[in-house]
Amino acid sequence: MKQNQPTFLIADDHSIVRQGISLLIKELFFSAKIFHAGSFKEILKIVRENRIDLMILDINFPDGNSLNIISDTKAIQPDTKILIFSAYDEDIYALRYLNAGASGYLNKGSSEDEMKQALKSMMVSGKYITQNIKDKILDSYISKKPINPLELLSNREVEVARLLIKGFGNMEIADMLSIKKSTVSTFKNRIFEKLEIDNLADLIDTFQLYS
Repeated sequence: MKQNQPTFLIADDHSIVRQGISLLIKELFFSAKIFHAGSFKEILKIVRENRIDLMILDINFPDGNSLNIISDTKAIQPDTKILIFSAYDEDIYALRYLNAGASGYLNKGSSEDEMKQALKSMMVSGKYITQNIKDKILDSYISKKPINPLELLSNREVEVARLLIKGFGNMEIADMLSIKKSTVSTFKNRIFEKLEIDNLADLIDTFQLYS
């Protein structure tokens, strides 16, 4: 691949999002080669067949969340830089995905200018995080523990917690997530234990406070 032709992979299951990011990339990198993927299967196929300098990756896809795809991508192309671009709250998800191997995190509510800055920073320095996340990383490092207790939860536990807060019962959640009812109960117990709470009202209060 030519030095002056950076390669990008925009991985998002919404075509309009991919098109929008593609326009911004072309403004910044005139000679860029851009690949599009709407599923994990498409992502892995492109990564196996093409060198990718920067992947812009959403968190949620119809076939799951992106934690595993980060490690799968890094196993194939260790030098690929990954920018998470998601509507999910960075306070809850950013450190989790940075720890999983992503090099940057940007919320979809960010301005066009901030998106351009993130793209340039990822290509030049290989990383991009907001000042908010820089502060949280420093606080977490100094205190040796997560500042936000929700960071203690796994992605699936956050998913289950959000459904509990919306009023769904264990059986409904089991059907929605295609897991056993007993598994939902296990997740619920773990959530309460990790957050040091014992009822749904406290769970709602915790999410309102930290998300």
